[in-house]
Amino acid sequence: MTEAAETDTEMSVTLRRETTGFWPGVRARLAKRRYRWPLYLLLMTLMGMLAFWWVFMRDLPSADSLLDYEPALPTFVRDVNGEPVQSFARERRVELAYEEYPPVLIRAFLASEDSSFFTHGGLDYPGLAAAVFDYIAKMGSDERARGGSTITQQVAKNLLLTNEYSVTRKIREAILAVRIENVLTKEQILELYLNQIFLGRNAYGVQAAARAYFNKDVADLEVHEAAFLAALPRAPANYNPSRFPERALARRNYVLDQMRENDWLNEADWQEARARPLGTTRTSQSVTDNVDGYYMEEVRRILIDSFGEDAEDGPYGIYSGGLWVRTSYDPQMQDSAQRSLREGLLRFDRGRAWAGPVATIPMDDDQWQSRLAAANLTIDYEDWRVAVILSKDENTARIGFADGSTSTMPRSAASIARRSGGTAFSTIQPGDIITVRPEGNAYALAKVPDISGGMVVEDVRTGRVYAMQGGFSSSLEAFNRATQAERQPGSAIKPFVYAAALENGMTPASIIVDGPFCVYQGAGLGNKCFRNSGGGVAGPQTLRWGLENSRNLMTVRAASETGMENVTQLISRAGIGDYEPYLAFSLGAGDTTVLRLVNAYGMLANHGRDVGPSLIDYVQNRDGEVIYPANWRACEGCNADDWDGERMPRPPMPGRQVVDAMTAFQMIHILEGVIQRGTATLLRDLDRPMFGKTGTTTGPTNVWFVGGTPDIVAGVYMGYDRQNRSIGYGAGGTLAAPIFRQFMQETLEGRPVIPFRAPRGIRMVRIDRRTGRRVFGGWPSDSPQSAIIWEAFRPDSQPTRTIRRDVLARRPIRRIDPNEAQNTVTVDRPTNDNEFLQSEGGIY
Repeated sequence: MTEAAETDTEMSVTLRRETTGFWPGVRARLAKRRYRWPLYLLLMTLMGMLAFWWVFMRDLPSADSLLDYEPALPTFVRDVNGEPVQSFARERRVELAYEEYPPVLIRAFLASEDSSFFTHGGLDYPGLAAAVFDYIAKMGSDERARGGSTITQQVAKNLLLTNEYSVTRKIREAILAVRIENVLTKEQILELYLNQIFLGRNAYGVQAAARAYFNKDVADLEVHEAAFLAALPRAPANYNPSRFPERALARRNYVLDQMRENDWLNEADWQEARARPLGTTRTSQSVTDNVDGYYMEEVRRILIDSFGEDAEDGPYGIYSGGLWVRTSYDPQMQDSAQRSLREGLLRFDRGRAWAGPVATIPMDDDQWQSRLAAANLTIDYEDWRVAVILSKDENTARIGFADGSTSTMPRSAASIARRSGGTAFSTIQPGDIITVRPEGNAYALAKVPDISGGMVVEDVRTGRVYAMQGGFSSSLEAFNRATQAERQPGSAIKPFVYAAALENGMTPASIIVDGPFCVYQGAGLGNKCFRNSGGGVAGPQTLRWGLENSRNLMTVRAASETGMENVTQLISRAGIGDYEPYLAFSLGAGDTTVLRLVNAYGMLANHGRDVGPSLIDYVQNRDGEVIYPANWRACEGCNADDWDGERMPRPPMPGRQVVDAMTAFQMIHILEGVIQRGTATLLRDLDRPMFGKTGTTTGPTNVWFVGGTPDIVAGVYMGYDRQNRSIGYGAGGTLAAPIFRQFMQETLEGRPVIPFRAPRGIRMVRIDRRTGRRVFGGWPSDSPQSAIIWEAFRPDSQPTRTIRRDVLARRPIRRIDPNEAQNTVTVDRPTNDNEFLQSEGGIY
């Protein structure tokens, strides 16, 4: 072998060694172009896919989430009759199933938005190509390109993406639309779309829009109405029928034309629909006629405390959870309570000075309308309105309203005296917000009472609150004096002081001295001496007489003998308040609310059993499941059509026993005497079994009346909010009680007369009303001032000392006023105790 041949052989061996193995082989092949460029292309493709995934798909929502999607739904409140009366919503929406949408409406939306919806796979490629071409043509301009989105793409954007205007969002939308088509049926997609699409007037979903624009349900829409709603998704503001009627009509007719082109309308129906006017209402119509007011605001507060406001707070937020709330709200009782309290406040305030403007806003520019609207002050009384003083000259003031309109108020229409001096007209200034009422072609100053108050009406047996009024107008003043105002109840606390005395050995016939009573308070303070509100003393009297006549000295003496610890413990158990054991609290010096005190009186009428006040019976979620209260249980068998012979269902007795049943009945029986001959005789002519008690505080600055019948209890408070001002002597019986009377007169009309039922063990005994001694041989007369009365005693606690009939006959007879005699109830006098008990309905 030649030297050259040997060299070639060695080089060949070396080359084979260098290209042997994986990586050397790869390097050898990459040196050749036919291998290198395909590899580059593959790498670029993989990197492009990775970049596409990173930009468009990395955080793309799952289409599967739409299977469990629940749109934000408002909360609806029902009254005691089951009728919707209130809604709490930020988005007006009513969710319907696909089958509930009429075919004509579905075709209208398909004609307007996506005529090939049932045939494409999520993307309309011709429409998409046209949208891309339009986008390229408009690049660099301020014009927005056409959308080209299918209904599926709109669902993807509205439910899972943002409303960003960009190519990135559009690509993400297209990817998600294809995924949605693989997860949901066409009917499910269309149902989501029709339930969530925004159509203006704060209406989300077609059902809400049908109510907002036509005050109809979707099932009642005519062809031209369905076409108008289908015209709105593109730009509801641009087709607002109030602002742009011609534009809205043209867009509606375009939808009708598309329906005709797709053979979804015949020629006759198409022609008729095009000839029809829009027919929309001028203003948005609510699903419910919201009653608002203090009651509904309290319901809203309870719901927010329990569930939160929005979806971020949990699945049952009141503005998103779609709750159905059953309340004990009684429209008739609420109207009566509101009217009674308002008329009482106006009656008291009539002739008194004007307190001043409601509020004041700056008037340094022409933005008064927006500022007045932002103040969010309205008044829901008769035809009164809230206005702002725009300017004033010597004889006339120009006023403006939140809607931008203006009017005038002459000097003579604002001549009410001002407490600080002068007249209202002389002191008002531009920027003052006032209340006015129409008078001729102008307006007059309307004086909202400076005094305010609260009223609550409750069911005795269940604690259900039927009505609540927390002031003159909730839209003018949100502070709820029925639940938020802590006020001294004064003499209205006395029934609970005497109830504690009854539980600790006293009886209604026990003798208590109505005489001077002082307490030594220490070397620094000396004696604290109490006195009766009207002055004077009456000597030894029965416990009943002391409560009927609201004697302070007898009350503090009874509290002292009973022990203030026992008194305050009972008051606390009744839910009125937690007080220190000081005698002043026996006269109502501790704070409480109208709601708490009314519930406590209801507890007495419910044989001492406290069930607690409640405004909400139960709350259901959007699926009908009861989620409030937590311990709610359905009564199995309660809705049976007929008795099946088995044991009747007996729900467990609610609440807790706070006061002994016999003690509670004794107190109610005594409080009936307050109506018959005590401090609330103006209620006697209502001619019903009724109990009650007035209450005043020092000054008096607070006045009360709380009472009721065997099934309804109600309470009224009145007083000044901002100042510790006196209302006037005796106002509890002359101001608060008339409000209660007006309410009861309106409410009880037509209701059956129900007697108070005595609990098991009570003994009804004839006694002498003045001495408390037992009487034999005589009977109570028809007069409330009868010397002999029936009294309720515990077993073996009735008086043992007796008084003869001939002794009673020698007493001076009180002359009864003829008017009083006319109001006396005439009943057949029973011949024995058993006949009396049977006439009262027996003892239970």
